[in-house]
Amino acid sequence: MRIVYMGTPEFAKTPLEQLIKDGHDIAGVFTQPDKPRNRGMKVSHSPVKELALANNIPVFQPDSLKDASVAEVLDELKAELFAVVAYGKILPADILNLPPLGAVNIHASLLPKYRGAAPIHWAILNGEQETGVSSMYMSPELDAGDVIMTKKTAIGENETTGALYDRLKVLGAQLLSETVLAISQNNAHATAQNHNEATFAPLLSKDLSMIDWSDTAYNIQCKVRGLNPWPVATTMLRGVLYKVFSVEISEKLTSKAPGALVSSGKFGIEIACQDGTVIIKDLQAPGGKRMAASDHIKGNPF
Repeated sequence: MRIVYMGTPEFAKTPLEQLIKDGHDIAGVFTQPDKPRNRGMKVSHSPVKELALANNIPVFQPDSLKDASVAEVLDELKAELFAVVAYGKILPADILNLPPLGAVNIHASLLPKYRGAAPIHWAILNGEQETGVSSMYMSPELDAGDVIMTKKTAIGENETTGALYDRLKVLGAQLLSETVLAISQNNAHATAQNHNEATFAPLLSKDLSMIDWSDTAYNIQCKVRGLNPWPVATTMLRGVLYKVFSVEISEKLTSKAPGALVSSGKFGIEIACQDGTVIIKDLQAPGGKRMAASDHIKGNPF
């Protein structure tokens, strides 16, 4: 099938690899404009652009899809289908109507739950036990199109957003492959979403990072997992702001107030919370490296 692919981050690279492996004719790739990335802030290509260039696929990086010239380019590519994965731009109705077989999107949640930009993070932050990926026909409304297929997966007890992200990008690639095959065989049966059941997953910010020790141990653990690898949970310990990468729920009860230091040792740093204690296992001091809490306190006793 002749396909125009739209995507930007690592999550979108794996599905594009799968379409290439499946033998589809990728007419062109649309991805976000090059921008400064990582610590050095050097201008670099998106993962999707790098893959497209390596496979001699034409790359397009418009600043806006509302420019009439973009629709003209897309029309000239004569794609039968648009496949969109984490592109980062909303497609206008005139563009969605161009391909004869429609435009499909892979979204990292079980729709209608967690529409929006950060579905993986919020599934963990909210303590979900299960998530997955959905394929849908795109509509002008964000993540509101008819669902074609889903793939479900359990969320691990200690799984972080980073780990779940890596699993879901593979699951998403499998789902896109199966969805495109079903469409090519005229066997894609879509179901309208129940919009009354929709929930939303907005972008994260560092404002969410501070741990509230008056919360339950489970909610605190979910927060730490959900904010790893970014923006990372934080807490004040003896007047110093630490990043917290992993915690463990203790079975211990304490009479100390939430946020109080209970104990520290080779097991980590134990902090009181609403319904017991939580043990900080991995942290990072300002200007330092991530390390086990037990190693940190050897030189910085608590």
